[in-house]
Amino acid sequence: MAAELDPRALRADFPILEREVNGVPLVYLDSAATSQKPRAVLDAMERYYTETNANVHRGVYALAAEATDRYEAGRFSVARLVGADRRGTVFTKNASEAINLVAWAWGIRNLTAGDAIVVTEMEHHSNIVPWQLVAQITGARVLFTPVDGDGRLDLEWLEVTLRTEPVRMVGVVHVSNVLGTINPVAEIARMAHTYGAKVLVDASQSVPHMPVRFADTGADFMAFTGHKMLGPTGIGVLVADPATLDAMEPFLGGGEMISDVRVEGSTWADLPYKFEAGTPPIAEAVGLGAAADYLMDIGMDAVRAHERSLTAYALGVLSEIDGITIHGPKDPDVRGCPISFSLPDLHPHDIAQLVDRQGVCVRAGHHCAKPLMRTLGVGATARASTYLYNTEQDIDTLARALAEARAFMAA
Repeated sequence: MAAELDPRALRADFPILEREVNGVPLVYLDSAATSQKPRAVLDAMERYYTETNANVHRGVYALAAEATDRYEAGRFSVARLVGADRRGTVFTKNASEAINLVAWAWGIRNLTAGDAIVVTEMEHHSNIVPWQLVAQITGARVLFTPVDGDGRLDLEWLEVTLRTEPVRMVGVVHVSNVLGTINPVAEIARMAHTYGAKVLVDASQSVPHMPVRFADTGADFMAFTGHKMLGPTGIGVLVADPATLDAMEPFLGGGEMISDVRVEGSTWADLPYKFEAGTPPIAEAVGLGAAADYLMDIGMDAVRAHERSLTAYALGVLSEIDGITIHGPKDPDVRGCPISFSLPDLHPHDIAQLVDRQGVCVRAGHHCAKPLMRTLGVGATARASTYLYNTEQDIDTLARALAEARAFMAA
């Protein structure tokens, strides 16, 4: 049994949660967009800037060596969180860049006319648009795994497509940022590998919220981002087996990623630096390492248990609202924290603005998932998403704010 997480105790670690909005306490329910940052992360970044601010991997003086040590310690912590090889843990500026790295460094050199790339209807645009761009150049096609009425992927369609089409890459989100669906990525990876396709998992909504081990996903590549897992903006991660990355050419060129440069041509640095051109996000890596350490100290089993319980509570409370439509699975065992919903008498943007009067932060819009919005038959939804610092009281406050919003619009 995982140790029980106490969100009220953890809230003291997050300075922003002490503030008020519109004269009432802040209720932050938009962690699927970006999470708040604990003091441990903020302090680690401040210490880097005030104690060891220097460029990394270049200087031989003490300050530069200390900066390099802190930067690489951040990488080590992130790799340990997801059970990855340090050499296969590449820092990017976000998950979007991590996926673009695969699309351009692998896809542009391995895809040819007629090949198929399979993504899903529930993907974030970051796991759609890069493949569309590469397909335009290579002549490959992008196919979409359908989503059924329960918010789950049609795996039968996927199996048939893998068997009958020349699929080279399968891109799949681990946890949908709209539906909350937890996809069976290991099963999908086994299926794809049976037919010779590689697999990229977008783990941006899973790594922050549940135990994720790269090997257990079965994927060839896994992307996630720092700012959704208590870390800073401006840094993301691509994880892959070092042998896979060794076989790929660089995505970006410039300083840091070279072994030698001659007029005849260049050779590349060892992993992971081969894919980290230019001055890296040093303070951000330090902060992300602190975020990974913070999560590991709590325990990802405890984080998942708390959020599974809170999601079950939220589904129950919100389901009692007259006329509400909650998108995605109703079983909290097969879904993560994001809960997208629609109300017949309120536009999602009105919902977000009106509940903000009560200090409640929810997201409204298409959530960078326009193909899924079209599948759902809506232009936008409102979305509440929790994290380890949220409580049942936050959900109750949201429900009251929604009731007041409806009363205001009806008046």
